Amino acid sequence: MIVGAGPGGACLALHLARQGVPLTLVETMRSPGGRFRGEALMPHGLEVLAAMELLPLPAPIPQCPLQGWRYVVNGHDWFRLREPLESGGGRRCTLISQPALLQHLLRELQQFDHVALLQGQTAETLLWQGERIAGVRLNDGRELPARVVVAADGRSSRLRHQAGLALEQLGPGFELLWFQLQEADPGPLAGEFVTLIGPAGICSAFASASGSVQVGWVQPQGKHHRLDWAEQLAAQSPGDLAPWWRQQAEAFKTPNRLRVQVGHAQRWWQPGLLLLGDAAHPMSPVRAQGINLALRDAWVAGCELGPLLREQAHEPALDAALARIEAQRRAEISGLQRHQAAETAKGMLLLHQPQLRRLAAASAPWLGSLVARRWRHEQRPFRQGIGTPTGLNRSAAAATAPRALPPQ
Repeated sequence: MIVGAGPGGACLALHLARQGVPLTLVETMRSPGGRFRGEALMPHGLEVLAAMELLPLPAPIPQCPLQGWRYVVNGHDWFRLREPLESGGGRRCTLISQPALLQHLLRELQQFDHVALLQGQTAETLLWQGERIAGVRLNDGRELPARVVVAADGRSSRLRHQAGLALEQLGPGFELLWFQLQEADPGPLAGEFVTLIGPAGICSAFASASGSVQVGWVQPQGKHHRLDWAEQLAAQSPGDLAPWWRQQAEAFKTPNRLRVQVGHAQRWWQPGLLLLGDAAHPMSPVRAQGINLALRDAWVAGCELGPLLREQAHEPALDAALARIEAQRRAEISGLQRHQAAETAKGMLLLHQPQLRRLAAASAPWLGSLVARRWRHEQRPFRQGIGTPTGLNRSAAAATAPRALPPQ
């Protein structure tokens, strides 16, 4: 059983279903969407979709490869880089509509008779059999037994809390204002991911694949209640962007206020239960690692659990697989959280040091290329991951079995 039909839960369900494993996927939302969702697939996330033979994505899924990256400090261009960042080419960072991707994955799942999809249902309570988790009770009172419960229910995981798996928080966290400018003309964003650093804060903006403009904004303390959003951004933008921001003034509505807390569960499993994705390791939004690492978690979990569930292995073998999944994934997760923290710290240093910002802006014509080269090098783990999960270089066909078992 899988609880949560986000990218990790939905991909794991499809991975297992293709191996003939009967399963139930429980999702609180009646349809994908309606919540803040990451939209950028990095090369290390795309390679999971490739291994699952999901690339190229169908045309109805809004998608567009990112053209490049642009950094602006105090209204002056600091540096710009084109995609792909890797020398010799490679996969570009690709923007997608996550709700559309999830809808596609759920449609794929509905082709399997041995998959039950329960949408609009909440897994309220874990069921225990002695010291082992043995299923869940839904909000409508139904009890669903399961040999393994996978909790892919997000950073505020109800099941993680009920299982007593404590979350270790890394750092103090920060508040992010998130705007979605509907039907905005992307104008000078022109396929770039643009980051503005200035007195009004750190703002990242991009034109999404589905047509809106997404704006994530970390502001200095004490400025969260100002409403002249567009003017604040225009004031720290170069000449091509400033008038465009002012044109979008009416599109700025009340933002979503997201408290970003990064951490990881002290342990990702209990007998009969596995935490997956943000339920195991809430990520910072820096470089869209949440969606990409959830896909990599799902791949490893599917490779480990699929054969055992298909062969109806005994409980000790299943629990040993849960421990292996955590062992395989923890090093990459911890490493990327450290890289995210380091990049966040550099941004915060610029945010809180006006003299350093002025120096960066003034020296851009001479030092911008050196900064860009260093930044490109530092992006490698965000794009390629840290290590290669077991079996990721195998074809999806070699890792799956087409025949379904009868329901247990």
